[in-house]
Amino acid sequence: MNRRRFFAFLPAVLLAGCGFELRRLEGIPFASLYIDAPQGGAVTQRIADALAASKQTRLAASADVADAVLHVGPEARSKTILSLSGAGRVTEYRLGLQLTYRITGKNGRTLASTEIIDLSREITYDDTQVLAKSAEEQLLYRDMDENAARRIMRRLQSLKPENGTS
Repeated sequence: MNRRRFFAFLPAVLLAGCGFELRRLEGIPFASLYIDAPQGGAVTQRIADALAASKQTRLAASADVADAVLHVGPEARSKTILSLSGAGRVTEYRLGLQLTYRITGKNGRTLASTEIIDLSREITYDDTQVLAKSAEEQLLYRDMDENAARRIMRRLQSLKPENGTS
């Protein structure tokens, strides 16, 4: 019994001893941030939720009172045929998400120039499993939304405070 516990806790002790830590939101070097984005964007909502949970940076009601402004362009989703079977039926799709963003300071100065996030995922398709494939498609889109939001959050974190507020 003791031997079993020892081997169960050994990986945890080894990971803790090597300094391994899960990635987490360290904080953004701005006291307030305004998000200028089209209504209803899933990526924008994930960013707003992450900022609200961190409690280090508050979401400003307008760009005038914010230390920085995150400008997010419209999210463009795509679904293209990747391959066909010999009978001409779709066997794979490529799902895509594309958006642009940039970050400006209080005085309108560019802190991060316009960047494009272009993500894609492949999905197999079987017309006998329409509901399951539809759920898988939504899951993949949700994963791309989360990935894009994390990329933008990491970019916000990388800005230096002395460059951020003026």
